[in-house]
Amino acid sequence: MNGFEWAAFARNLAPAAGAALFVMAVTFAVALRTGLHRIVDVAWGIGFTAVALVSYVMSAGDGDPGRRLLVTVLTAVWGLRLALHIARRGRGHGEDPRYEALLARARGNRGLYALRVVYLLQGALVWLVSLPVQAAQYGTRPLSAFALAGAALWAVGLFFEAVGDHQLARFKSDPAHRGRVMDRGLWSLTRHPNYFGDFCVWWGVFLVACDAGAAAAAVAVISPLTMSYLLLRGSGKPLLERHMAERPGYAAYAARTSGFFPRPPKRGP
Repeated sequence: MNGFEWAAFARNLAPAAGAALFVMAVTFAVALRTGLHRIVDVAWGIGFTAVALVSYVMSAGDGDPGRRLLVTVLTAVWGLRLALHIARRGRGHGEDPRYEALLARARGNRGLYALRVVYLLQGALVWLVSLPVQAAQYGTRPLSAFALAGAALWAVGLFFEAVGDHQLARFKSDPAHRGRVMDRGLWSLTRHPNYFGDFCVWWGVFLVACDAGAAAAAVAVISPLTMSYLLLRGSGKPLLERHMAERPGYAAYAARTSGFFPRPPKRGP
C-alpha cells in the first residue's frame, strides 16, 4: 500500500531527538574540557548524521528501502563533509568571537548558560530541521521524479558549499591576500556560496521527503522554511555581512555581487 506510516514516524521522533541531544551533550562535555565552545559548529553536521542513521534503523520494514537509503546517504555526506571542514578550519584557533560575546552576557554559571542557549538550542534545531530526513524514511510509495529532483538540487547545494569553502580556504592561505575580500570563483557570483549551497541542500532534502507523499511534505516543509529564514534573515547572511562591512573593498564588492542567489557580477560604470 502506498502511503505514509504515521504511527512509525511518530515513534521515530523521540529517538531522533535523543540522537541530536546526545551529540550535543558529548560536545558540551568536550567543550568544558577544552574551554572552546566553537566545537559546537562541528557537532552541527554530526547531529544531522546521527539523526539520519537512527531514523534509517528505526524505519526498517516501514518505508521504501530506496528512499530510506537515499535520504540517509545525502544527509550523512553533507553533514560529515561540513563537520570535517569546520574542524579543519578551526584547528589551532582560540574561541570564536561569537561565542565569547554570547557568554559574556551570562549571569551566573557560564557553562550552564552555554548549555542552555547554545547546545540545547542547537540540538532542538537539528531535530526540527531534520524533519524531512525523518519523514522521508516512512513513505511506502516507490521512488519517483521528486526524489531525483531533490537529489539533483542537493548536489547543486553541495557543490556550492564544498567548492566555495575550498576556494575561500585557498584564498586565505596566501599571505598576499591578507585583509582582502574574496571575490573570485563562486564568490564572484554570490557573496555567500556556502549559505546558498545550504539553502539548496535543505530544499533538495525536502523534495525527497515530498516524494514520500503529501503527508510527509506537510510535516517536512518547516525545515527548509526555517533554514531559509536563518540563512537569509537570522544568524547567517546578516550577521556575517555586519562583520564584513568595515573591511576595505567590501562595499564595492557588495555593490557588484549578488547578496545570495548566484548571478554574473554587475559591471562597473
